Amino acid sequence: MERKTINPKQVCPPVGLYSQASRVKAGELLFVAGQLGLDARGTLLGKGDAAAQIRQAFENIGQILGSQGATCSNVVEFTTYLTSADNIPVFMATRKELFATLYPKGDYPPNTLLVISRLVHPDALVEISAIAAL
Repeated sequence: MERKTINPKQVCPPVGLYSQASRVKAGELLFVAGQLGLDARGTLLGKGDAAAQIRQAFENIGQILGSQGATCSNVVEFTTYLTSADNIPVFMATRKELFATLYPKGDYPPNTLLVISRLVHPDALVEISAIAAL
């Protein structure tokens, strides 16, 4: 799978660790459901700690990708849901920490960030879904 990140000069440069678009050859896609900060037993990690929940959500995504022979380099889009705009700086900082390892070349996939009123788990602060090209 070859993923090319696209940031045309005609639009505003990304204001964070993402690209404006990803281009991939059509093939098999993997749609990863939104992941919360739940461990393998279903326990929410880091109640009240957005950074811990973000780390676990990305860990879960990595495990799902790995089960299909993929890595985060196969991801062509993330969608992130936060339950409070107050957690945007925490999300940005935690993602920067994680992406230093996941995307060392800086070829970040697009990410849409939404702030919503709540998630399915009442103590969940973040949910992240992904689409990957295999």
